[in-house]
Amino acid sequence: MTIETVKSHRVCGGELRYCRHASKATSTPMTFSVFTPEGPGPFPVLIWLSGLTCTEDNFTTKAGAYPAAAEHGLMIVAPDTSPRGETVADDPAYDLGQGAGFYVDATEPPWAPHFRMESYIVDDLVPAIRANFPADPVKLAISGHSMGGHGALTLALRHPELFRSVSAFAPISSPMNCPWGEKAFIAYLGPDRETWREHDACDLIRAGVSRGYYTDILVDQGLADPFLAGQLRPDLLEQACREAGQKLTLRMQHGYDHSYFFIASFIAEHLGWHARRLA
Repeated sequence: MTIETVKSHRVCGGELRYCRHASKATSTPMTFSVFTPEGPGPFPVLIWLSGLTCTEDNFTTKAGAYPAAAEHGLMIVAPDTSPRGETVADDPAYDLGQGAGFYVDATEPPWAPHFRMESYIVDDLVPAIRANFPADPVKLAISGHSMGGHGALTLALRHPELFRSVSAFAPISSPMNCPWGEKAFIAYLGPDRETWREHDACDLIRAGVSRGYYTDILVDQGLADPFLAGQLRPDLLEQACREAGQKLTLRMQHGYDHSYFFIASFIAEHLGWHARRLA
């Protein structure tokens, strides 16, 4: 797979590259950023999944993650949140279509031909990073925010053989039980709620798919987040983990909202947490 470097910057002693490549999964060009620490590698890798309306640029420019990544010798890969382009289906609303891929493989028209974000992350992006960067092929972690927090949790739970650790910031904990998730799942997966269970972190945890793989899951949630009660529902995640015997470290952070200021405040702690598990 050919990787095109669109631009690069030196940062924190390492290199930040913005890249583009052709995706078999989405049948479109896809973009991502990748930070590589200084040194020969191989480096453990954190995949970061961003939220609604974001591109690969939001985390890259706003999270302030690279000093801690350099300290811990972590690569960070931040992909775009959906396929894009004039021939790609879209919707006028911010929470569906381009910028809102929800990290599932769509089965319904008009989304099915291109909106295959689970396959993109697992089958295209991870192999591309392994083949083209000094990445450790087995030391892989995943994290994300909001819609991307949902993606991090569900992809980790659905592919435990791939990821060694998982964390999230303000994840959509149970898409089956909130307006954002219900809207996206109806559009992308159809009206049968039984098929949605395979992409709901709470249902996956109750099914025991994480048992024996993740000794702990780290989640930070701001108590001043305007989406806390109606969309994010960390209470449902906490309940599911308790029922399934899955350890969850849920930190409810006083005064913090849903913004990247919240992420920037705790990203170094998450990177250290992953680095210890990838050592």
